[in-house]
Amino acid sequence: MATPPGTDPRTTLRSGLPDRYLTPEDLVALFALESVETVYAWRRKRTGPPGIRIGKHLRYDPAAVYRWVQEQADDD
Repeated sequence: MATPPGTDPRTTLRSGLPDRYLTPEDLVALFALESVETVYAWRRKRTGPPGIRIGKHLRYDPAAVYRWVQEQADDD
């Protein structure tokens, strides 16, 4: 997993925005998803938080993920 041992992205987002971009694995932990394939399916369908490519890696801006979560809550 891409997160250092003992680092839970959910705790990081609750206490403020992290100082690094999130990985697909971080989103799996954050949203308790079954696998990273769900994150990739969201990206293909353009239904999840907006991701960016950094080289060959897919990353997520924590602020964009937070906004996406707020939008989902507003839609309910």
